[in-house]
Amino acid sequence: PTSAHVSAMPQPERFRYTLDNDLLTTEQRQFYEDNGYLLIKKLVSDEDIERFRKEFMRICKKEVKPPGAMIMKDESLRSQYGQSEKAVNKVQDFQEDEELFRYCTLPEVLKYVECFTGPNIMAMHTMLINKLPDSDNQTFLHPMHQDLHYFPFRPASRIVCSWTAMERADQDNGCLIVQPGTHKTPLQPHGYPKWEGKTNKLFHGLLDEDEKTPRVHLVMEKGDTVFFHPLLIHGSGINKTSGFRKSISCHFASSECYYIDVKNTTQEHLEKELVEMAREKYNMTSVALRDIWNFRARLVQGERINL
Repeated sequence: PTSAHVSAMPQPERFRYTLDNDLLTTEQRQFYEDNGYLLIKKLVSDEDIERFRKEFMRICKKEVKPPGAMIMKDESLRSQYGQSEKAVNKVQDFQEDEELFRYCTLPEVLKYVECFTGPNIMAMHTMLINKLPDSDNQTFLHPMHQDLHYFPFRPASRIVCSWTAMERADQDNGCLIVQPGTHKTPLQPHGYPKWEGKTNKLFHGLLDEDEKTPRVHLVMEKGDTVFFHPLLIHGSGINKTSGFRKSISCHFASSECYYIDVKNTTQEHLEKELVEMAREKYNMTSVALRDIWNFRARLVQGERINL
């Protein structure tokens, strides 16, 4: 069913976050309903991951310059390492890089995405994260947050993140940390955490975090993929190893989702920050949050309807 038919499903209270499909078992659906995430082992091939890794290296070396991509660097390491993976911690918005964007079109990924979004699928937000060794400064610790804070479109239950480990991710190198069941909570106020000198641009976190909520560290092997709800509270720890922890991800949404006005909401200050960044980067005099997302969004399956 498409998102328009969800309310007409039998047992609407049992399956609120997944759509009827022939792929997920009843147990898998129930696990996602209860916990807000679902881990699928060895979903993406080693060959594909190696291709993504090579393209990331080419971007680090400036051999390719994807239009619109944001290359996030640790400026303190740039003088030491120059243009290399040792200084680049994230490539965001790679929708114009055909090699990396292949991730968002992989049939093995999209067949799972469809269980949450329905058949009309937009790739909305893309990232390749290269978590650098960081035992002292904790520069790349991402505070606990809800991804919906960044998104001006709804409904939340028709949005899903696909996050694939490009090598083993565990507590030593800063794996994902999730708080199961928090996808059932409302969107909470976010902002910069009060960490002395340890906040990255746009690394917003919960302003009022409940330390007692149980946490799960998602230990993943290369190719393992976790799908999670945009209201699930999650973050990642620091990388205490000497290596790099790479992952590739995309937030997908049903093209039947619709944009909302974030004025007078907890997301309003984020809109101001993003618009200001876009004005500076592209020298635009007038830009709206919806314009930024229209630029990022690409259809990957079915029909483009609203987004």
